Amino acid sequence: MLAEFQRAGRRTHLIGSPDRGIVVALDLEGRMYTVLDGEVINRVNSEAIAEYNLETPYLNPGGDGLWPAPEGTRFGYQYASGEWRVQPGIQSARYRLIEVDQCAATIAAEINLINNLGIGIPVLFKRCISLDDQPGKLSVTVVERITYLGTRILLPSEFLLAPWTLCQFDCGPGCHVLFPGSDKTAMWDLYEETISDRCRWHDGNCIVPTDGSSRFQIGLSPEIPWIEFCDPARKLTVRRQASMPPKGQSYIDIRDADPATEPDPRGVRYSVYGDPSGFMEIEAAGGCPKELVPNQELSVSVTTSYSYQQHNTSSEIWNN
Repeated sequence: MLAEFQRAGRRTHLIGSPDRGIVVALDLEGRMYTVLDGEVINRVNSEAIAEYNLETPYLNPGGDGLWPAPEGTRFGYQYASGEWRVQPGIQSARYRLIEVDQCAATIAAEINLINNLGIGIPVLFKRCISLDDQPGKLSVTVVERITYLGTRILLPSEFLLAPWTLCQFDCGPGCHVLFPGSDKTAMWDLYEETISDRCRWHDGNCIVPTDGSSRFQIGLSPEIPWIEFCDPARKLTVRRQASMPPKGQSYIDIRDADPATEPDPRGVRYSVYGDPSGFMEIEAAGGCPKELVPNQELSVSVTTSYSYQQHNTSSEIWNN
């Protein structure tokens, strides 16, 4: 993978070692790619690395990225031009290293966001990354920060904004996401396409199929403490746990909805996205204040732990 970035002339920074570490793509949305025992765990889109530009349809780079939430509704950031697109400010951001240590790094980029109301919101994206390499497990903690650089206070009628981190993986038969809970109202579909009828609530957990056979996205309420992606074929387990918002901030509706749509009052802490092209995402969001004041920082700390473990087979999961 490093060779692909080099051929494309794109800067990277390595935290840890090439066998157990994080490749940070400074010229590719600041995306991160975790390497465990020599294997790149996150999805890698080689086409995006080689041909990423604003003149062609968006190529999702994979990895682990930071986006602004919400995606849609009238306050979202992906419909400012009328149709869905990743804003040029996000696509063309060139992150710089501002702090470096052996097992940590901080990267940052200024980005001018435009929401679906046409309001410009200048911000600083910052990702404070640290690596904890333990026997049998690699943990990556990222404090995702979005700082408002504007000069006037934004009112509740003008904005919603929260940090939203998307961690992407290839998926196939038997892959699933698990989270603890028995309250079925803690999960809801964010698209018209539903996955709820295929989920299994069993023994205090919910199991969501992420086998790449359908497109869906679900939101999870603040009561859910963590989410976990399991790939039985690779014996891979990836758990994400996010901090709660500080006092004065609350979770918001992050979904990809028509820009004329009002936000749903239900706030999303975690979300799961499935794509029929064979990849999925486990996602975590931070909180949003009622007003956005100059120099205010919004942040969420997310720990993603990677390990190899034996999993039940598909028949054992869905037939027990």
